[in-house]
Amino acid sequence: MLSSLRLRSPVRSAAPRASARLASAAPGVDVAMLWVVGALLITGLVMVYSASIALPDSPRFARYAPTHFLLRHALAICVGLLAAVVTFSVPMNRWQSWSKWLFLLGLVLLVIVLIPGVGKVVYGARRWLSLYVFNLQPSELMKLFVVLYAADYTVRKQDHMQTFKKGFLPMGVAVALVGLLLLLEPDMGAFVVIAGIAMGVLFLGGVSGRLFAGLVVIAGGTFAALIALSPWRRERIFAYLDPFDEANALGKGYQLSHSLIAFGRGEFFGVGLGGSVEKLHYLPEAHTDFLLAVIGEELGLVGVMAIIVAFFWLTRRAFEIGRQAIKLDRVYAGMVAKGIGLWIGFQAFINMGVNTGLLPTKGLTLPLMSYGGTGILVNLIAIAIVLRVDFENRKLMRGAA
Repeated sequence: MLSSLRLRSPVRSAAPRASARLASAAPGVDVAMLWVVGALLITGLVMVYSASIALPDSPRFARYAPTHFLLRHALAICVGLLAAVVTFSVPMNRWQSWSKWLFLLGLVLLVIVLIPGVGKVVYGARRWLSLYVFNLQPSELMKLFVVLYAADYTVRKQDHMQTFKKGFLPMGVAVALVGLLLLLEPDMGAFVVIAGIAMGVLFLGGVSGRLFAGLVVIAGGTFAALIALSPWRRERIFAYLDPFDEANALGKGYQLSHSLIAFGRGEFFGVGLGGSVEKLHYLPEAHTDFLLAVIGEELGLVGVMAIIVAFFWLTRRAFEIGRQAIKLDRVYAGMVAKGIGLWIGFQAFINMGVNTGLLPTKGLTLPLMSYGGTGILVNLIAIAIVLRVDFENRKLMRGAA
């Protein structure tokens, strides 16, 4: 018996040391999220190259090399990764103290972009600020700033979230102001995403059910009025309902009809990487808003389903990190993580819906994948913030253990 006790005692004393070593060796970041984000970035880079390689054949892009968009997209990813590393080093309490000022900065940028001669006009929309090296799109920055501001707002106003005057009205006015500036560009797609983010964060923050229902009704009525009062938006809606109609196929339904043709050609396994026909100047904006259609044509249903699963996992993981932070009494960090998950998932859903004909045509890119410098930069900064929330969660749990 004594010998057995002698044998067991070292095992018992070694167990706490082993668990401590495992805790200290645990990774400081979510490795699985890094792999998923990396896979989306690499797939997006390859597909942007495939979708844009034929663009120099068009007179509009004749002065560009076939690798022009590939190199610029790769540069945007590199800059975004550097910005993400810097962002990851910033504590969440610092972001909370900056949130109001960042929101004001976003408003100022949205005003500046509307000034004639300052904002750059493309396809009739004034959405970009030319910084010579690259074009900055303030509406993309505003998506992140709204997440940070709305999360801080729900924390500060937690005792008033059930009231209209102190809980709902100030945030409603702020979103309405942002929406007005975006509609003047015009950029209704960004307005829909930002309004969805604000509504979602308020709902997660505990806003009254009656107030939230009223907000949904008001938002729905606003969007319906915008469509009813805008002839070209009405035409888009009718074209979306029947894109293959003779009057729509060569008009407002042209993009959607060719997007659906691309998905149809891809079938289950696709025509092969680089084999898309629709990207040969049939499908406009194949490397930006309609990148998923090129993926569907070249990689088929299997490729599209892989992208959908990746975005679903990314959104779900962000919500899990946010829920864990809230359990640790880090409400602001948790609301930011959930808000970013909501933003990435909502925008991806809209882009996929537009590409497949589930939703009316809107100018929204596929996060982390579509061509666009500001979009990639802001998406990677947002992912870095989620990773920071997770890092602080792990650090707190190890300290508590």
